[in-house]
Amino acid sequence: MAGPAAAAGEKVAVFDFQLVDSSLEGSMMGKDAAQEARLARMAPMLRKDIAGLDGYELVDTGPVARQAEDANLQNCGNCALKFAGEVGADIAVVGTVQKVSNLILNINAFAFDVKTGKPVARGSADIRSNTDESWERGVQYLFKNTLKKQFEAAR
Repeated sequence: MAGPAAAAGEKVAVFDFQLVDSSLEGSMMGKDAAQEARLARMAPMLRKDIAGLDGYELVDTGPVARQAEDANLQNCGNCALKFAGEVGADIAVVGTVQKVSNLILNINAFAFDVKTGKPVARGSADIRSNTDESWERGVQYLFKNTLKKQFEAAR
């Protein structure tokens, strides 16, 4: 029978996705409730996918969620690595949805080794249309065709 160390996998902290609205629509019209709901579903979908991979287990980002929400995780001097380390993760995953327009959006996800800062996985998926279906398909495509392969290769 294998011991606990053999069963344990790399611990992964997947932070909530953040919106980068370069369309200027948000600054002119305010937050879009449907879009905010879509954004909130991105990280849980990615968490579920990563949890399904052999050799990886998720950690709860709840204790640092407020700090992460207040930070720009893409441009904060590796604060995501610090937050992930605080919750015991080996890998930090951050993501954005960049809104160029209501028609053109880009989903990005990046996974980094907490100790070294080196990339473990990263990818991007362009989507067309700002709908529940397009966002869900986009993150599924990103995981299945890019991130999954990189996570599997890293093990």
